[in-house]
Amino acid sequence: MTTITVETAFVEKTPLERYVAPEKPSLVGVTRSQLAALLGAVGVPEAQRKMRVQQLWHWIYFRGFTEFEQMTSLSKELRARLSENFTLARPEVVAEQVSVDGTRKWLLRLPGEVQGERPHEVECVYIPDTERGTLCVSSQVGCTLTCSFCHTGTQRFVRNLTADEIVGQVMVARDRLGDWPGGTRPSDGVIPTGDRCVTNVVMMGMGEPLYNLDAVRDALLIVADGEGLTISKRRITLSTSGVVPNIERAGAEIGCMLAVSLHAVRDELRNELVPLNRKYPIAQLLEACRNYPGVSNAKRITFEYVMLKGVNDSIEDAKALVRLLKGIPAKINLIPFNPWPGSKYECSDWEQIEKFSQVVFDAGYASPVRTPRGRDILAACGQLKSATEKLSARERMALRAMAMTD
Repeated sequence: MTTITVETAFVEKTPLERYVAPEKPSLVGVTRSQLAALLGAVGVPEAQRKMRVQQLWHWIYFRGFTEFEQMTSLSKELRARLSENFTLARPEVVAEQVSVDGTRKWLLRLPGEVQGERPHEVECVYIPDTERGTLCVSSQVGCTLTCSFCHTGTQRFVRNLTADEIVGQVMVARDRLGDWPGGTRPSDGVIPTGDRCVTNVVMMGMGEPLYNLDAVRDALLIVADGEGLTISKRRITLSTSGVVPNIERAGAEIGCMLAVSLHAVRDELRNELVPLNRKYPIAQLLEACRNYPGVSNAKRITFEYVMLKGVNDSIEDAKALVRLLKGIPAKINLIPFNPWPGSKYECSDWEQIEKFSQVVFDAGYASPVRTPRGRDILAACGQLKSATEKLSARERMALRAMAMTD
């Protein structure tokens, strides 16, 4: 087995910058109670607020309107007052890339830019299939953590996203995909055949969601609201590297599906791959999973396991994985390592991945091997890195070469 030495001596990064609110706040991403308070602040009588909240919620999240003037059920006077004090701004699409397999990646610039400072940007990825479309959403600019196999982990941790910036990614995706009533679907790439383009949301983009739990909770509850974006909690998955104290809170306060980035069966190796393990070792993490609210055979926890050649892909590792997860309703998602310029790992050979998968399957666990999507545009799992740190020309050439050899 290959021995990997991680140079990173720290577990978590501290934020380098702070959130600067735009001059006029956006109503996208505020809760119903927050929306009622904002309406009160601009003079909407208390007796009218519940009705006005309901109307705005419909226009913003069901119809996807971007201008108050479009909201014909509101009086002209109220529309003018709302326009004067608020916006419906989403993140700005700086760039869009479409992979040969139909995956789309958007580089999004966040509102609240400060003159003279580098704008804050994140990446958001849309992965279409014939019957569903999964949106991979970011929770931080950069990442708190330092996972050695993940491209985002090499980036600076700039700051947490706000709830409106998280919801805004979903809104932008639906805008770009024509995923509102009467919208026009794009003609390039793959689009699901059903009524909705975005059917699933996964918090698997840039950042560790459980280090930004309050904003992630507020955002996902808006995404799941049955009178707006209406994405079922069973179609929303939050992925964590193992912030143990917040796992139970996420289950109790959000109630979505849980995915855990495990990647190793021994603390010694996981300390290197996922340095957060030094703080919350495997035994603590799995105990938190056993106690996740609502976990059952109908609501299984997904354990993600990246396949690294000669590092964690032996048959002995597969058998140990099965033993570790005994008693936890689970499925195991095997992820072929997606290379990025400068990474020191290689993807396991396909034959070895199949052998590993068979051991897990024979033990009674679903063990799908995730098909790499969007590698050619650096949009696959573990490859996201915003233009806050742009790739050099040499890195882009190396990326294209790796994509061509897969």
